[in-house]
Amino acid sequence: MQAGKLPHDLLARLIDNIPNLDHRVILGPGIGRDAAVIDTGGPSLLIAKSDPITLASDRIGSYAVHVNANDVACLGAKPAWFLATILLPEGSSEDLAESIFSQISDACDSLQIALVGGHTEVTLGIQEPIVSGTLLGEVSKERLVRPDGAKPGDSLILTKGIAIEGTTVLAREASDRLESLGVDADTLTAASRYLSEPGISVVAEAQAATSKVNVHAMHDPTEGGLATALYEMAEASGLGIAIDQEAIEILPETATICRVAGLNPLGLLASGALLIAIAESNALAAIEAIESEGISARKIGTFVGPETRVIMLGNTETIVPRFARDEIARFLSDT
Repeated sequence: MQAGKLPHDLLARLIDNIPNLDHRVILGPGIGRDAAVIDTGGPSLLIAKSDPITLASDRIGSYAVHVNANDVACLGAKPAWFLATILLPEGSSEDLAESIFSQISDACDSLQIALVGGHTEVTLGIQEPIVSGTLLGEVSKERLVRPDGAKPGDSLILTKGIAIEGTTVLAREASDRLESLGVDADTLTAASRYLSEPGISVVAEAQAATSKVNVHAMHDPTEGGLATALYEMAEASGLGIAIDQEAIEILPETATICRVAGLNPLGLLASGALLIAIAESNALAAIEAIESEGISARKIGTFVGPETRVIMLGNTETIVPRFARDEIARFLSDT
């Protein structure tokens, strides 16, 4: 298999074989489900999420915190407790370990998350550091946002634009190669700042939307980009989605890098954007609440019946492309 997510059919088959042995697990593994929900018997539900960072080495600690916090926030929850497993290659310096710890600590502080544990070691057989994070959060039972909650006729809102994380990873990890292909230094500098400007966290917009209106579902596009996230949302709810191609905001540096490198921005790692399924009557209020936080948001589509699948409406009606692996994995492995 190639680097990236497991093939969709294989993952679905593996998940189907997992029994639910505990009735307290009210949301377990599934396509389009990025975090688990556990009812421990109290007034709040426990949200549990685990995700590694493997495609980036620069600022890897920050990525680990924000990527995990995003998935917890997508269930309407407040991210609260973080555990980090840090694997360093043989020969790593103490400075590298200190830098990763500092990044994790700073990112946790920015989101008011407690760093409560984890594991560190120098590991044989790896060439780059790997950080795998586990994040726990809480949400009251009545405020849980399920990933399978979208309804026919719902509006689909996209925040910020695409593809923030993929663009900044490429600029930070492959700047020399991109420059040799013709990407200018100013574009690379601007793209490298995407990690913090506009940033890969979606916690603020998730909380803004859920505090204002009843949100039906949320999903953050990660590996496989916006296109993969659309299919995951559609499958989770058993629906189709009609997308307005012109409404998708592709950030300027993303557009330049993708054009020069021959990448499709729809399949590029896209943490930093948030997809929100919401009743059409509440869409404007949600957008206004998000924009009040200084974050852009726009309607990009509508949930429709499953017979329509996931389509793009433009000059012609086309099926949204599927990507066997993320465009960034394809680029970084094609050397």
